[in-house]
Amino acid sequence: MSPSRAVDFRTCPLLYRYRAIDRLPELPGRPQVRGTLVHAVLERLFALPAAERTREAATAMVGPAWVDLVISSPGLADALFATPDPASVDPAAGGEPLAREPDGSEQVAEQGQDRPVPADAGFARWLASVHDLVEAYFVLEDPAAVEAESVELLVETELGPALLPGRETGPETGPGTGPDAGSGAERGPGGGLLLRGFVDRIDVLPGGGLRVVDYKTGRIPQESGEAAAMFQLKFYALALLQLRGTVPDELRLLYLPAGQWLSYSPDADELRRFARVLDALWTAIRTAGREGDFPPRRSGMCRFCRHRERCPEWGGTPPPYPGWPSTDEEPLPDDG
Repeated sequence: MSPSRAVDFRTCPLLYRYRAIDRLPELPGRPQVRGTLVHAVLERLFALPAAERTREAATAMVGPAWVDLVISSPGLADALFATPDPASVDPAAGGEPLAREPDGSEQVAEQGQDRPVPADAGFARWLASVHDLVEAYFVLEDPAAVEAESVELLVETELGPALLPGRETGPETGPGTGPDAGSGAERGPGGGLLLRGFVDRIDVLPGGGLRVVDYKTGRIPQESGEAAAMFQLKFYALALLQLRGTVPDELRLLYLPAGQWLSYSPDADELRRFARVLDALWTAIRTAGREGDFPPRRSGMCRFCRHRERCPEWGGTPPPYPGWPSTDEEPLPDDG
């Protein structure tokens, strides 16, 4: 299970189905690609020796990182700047990055695009906003003083009996080993819940503890959005507890546009309770997948959804249910 798909199911089961099972394509918006580019720059920044992690070095990386992104995604630049973005900004997601693997993810678009903007002017303004976010990062922390153990780390682990006591082990039969095969959610070889996701950064603190860091390139969300962001960090903390047997000392969200950060310190008992929450959520997903029952759930997030034209809540008709993915299908990593 990945954080993003778990949040999808909690937000709207039909959205989960479209992304994890139907795998319907979603065109990324400018804020989302901006988030991807900022993440790429910060990843490159932390590949440098500590003394070289300067503001000037980071801003100089923006252009080359954009070129690499365009090369890896042919047609992306034309799709972004030939026409205006069709939707408005989601203040909660606010331009989070593209999936860092072959899977769909949250989609947001730029506000105020109600008429075409010349491609060169639109691109220049957008690229300047990337530079602004990279420079804003330096208001929040001095990267030269950060001991980053890992950057853009894929965490992958199966929750065992210590975190899910009472769960039977061994391979499962029938639907349940692969209903989210397209987004990285499944049972592991031992029958435990398999967690996967990319962590922006893991730091080593002066006392030897760990800090999990996540960059946010959108605005600070309201309470519900903040809870979703902390859900993501708890997910990573739980995975690290399973992998390393230690609870991270701190979970930190860095909101670059606002120049603010949110911090939280979990404990082992809380993460064990969270493991049961995820296990129950996975059971609900398996049940929905077996029955093909993924109802839509109307909320304020609907106005940012790319699938409204096929949603019954908005007069649309879902495509035929393709069925539970084959257990033989190769699971794909997911962003979260």
